[in-house]
Amino acid sequence: MDAAALALSLKLAGLTTLVLLAVGLPLAWWLTVSRFRGKVLVEAVVALPLVLPPTVLGFYLLTGLGPRSPAGRAFEALAGHPFPFSFAGLLVASVLYSLPFAVQPFAAALAGVDRRLVEASHTLGVSRLGTFLRVTLPLAWPGVLAGAVLSFAHTLGEFGVVLMVGGNIPGKTRTLAVAIFDHVEALEYAAAHRTAGLLLAISFGVLTLVYALQRRPAFRWNER
Repeated sequence: MDAAALALSLKLAGLTTLVLLAVGLPLAWWLTVSRFRGKVLVEAVVALPLVLPPTVLGFYLLTGLGPRSPAGRAFEALAGHPFPFSFAGLLVASVLYSLPFAVQPFAAALAGVDRRLVEASHTLGVSRLGTFLRVTLPLAWPGVLAGAVLSFAHTLGEFGVVLMVGGNIPGKTRTLAVAIFDHVEALEYAAAHRTAGLLLAISFGVLTLVYALQRRPAFRWNER
């Protein structure tokens, strides 16, 4: 087992999940409550990584944030290193590629909250932010947790966009999925089996947890 690749993969998946919680929750809430007619375009953009090949996303990220682009030069000035072949590049790519795996469960969970509770909170003079933090989010937490766990697992096993953006630098951009590719390419099947078995076990455990959370009985305000 490549301990450095495992540590890097866990770090990348953990940070990606935190960023998606910070960015995905407000976006999911806006998609849930907004009446903007162009919202369907935003929903399509968010869901695009579900059908877009990861190599395509990686190619456009390299093109848009490469050293020759204005955005890439700005990134290098802020981060102190180029976007390609860096952990920061992996993080940006992972956040974008895992965005729908977080936002869609978040939005479904937020949409399932009883609107009467939200309206009652507004009637009592609680602000929208206060209502979201005190009423909506606590009631939607199983779906939010499921989205976070799913995003973590998806990032942990991602291969295409990670290889496109980060390459294969041991200890810096080499993740478990890339390590499996290396082992198979070198005909090291025993090592590939060990790493693949670990990812399989993690994926199975994550899916079991997600389905368990989705089957959790919904909270009803009139049962209290």
